[in-house]
Amino acid sequence: MTYIDDNLQLIDIGEAMTRLSAQRREQAMRYSYDLGQRTCIAAYMLLCSALQTEYGIAALPEFGYGEHGKPYIIGHEDIHFNFSHCREAVVCSVADRPIGVDVESLRQPRQSLIDYTMNAREAALIRAAADPGRLFTQLWTMKESLLKLAGTGITDNIRDVLGRDDVRFTTVFTPRYIYTLCQYKE
Repeated sequence: MTYIDDNLQLIDIGEAMTRLSAQRREQAMRYSYDLGQRTCIAAYMLLCSALQTEYGIAALPEFGYGEHGKPYIIGHEDIHFNFSHCREAVVCSVADRPIGVDVESLRQPRQSLIDYTMNAREAALIRAAADPGRLFTQLWTMKESLLKLAGTGITDNIRDVLGRDDVRFTTVFTPRYIYTLCQYKE
């Protein structure tokens, strides 16, 4: 299931900090700006809500981290989750198998960013698109959700990661942001 908070400005940071685990509170406090704290808080609160709703788990989750920094829930390694945030929203997905998610604000990309992140075919599609920013953002969220699914994070071969046939993508478009879920095919 996927949970979304796109009302980040409504979070009362002081009150919300009291509902976080000590581990997550410490992580949120590392952000020196409000939006960073809000997205960190929102991601954790969405995960807590998902765990309660989907699995009946009310305890505050504590995280362990895999080889490339992908988090897992200590004591519930069979529950897979991933979250992502941008200026407009935080998205959290939970599943019984690995999942990756990325959310990005809609924007018009610089050509240098297209050249760095897209292969020649993707770059040509973006240039020809009626809304290049929308297509760029869709492709970017697909790439990042795939890398998050694999647990590797951004890699040097970001241009060519989408050529796989063992995964499926679900992309959701809103007026302010796009998010993509990526899972291995069954």
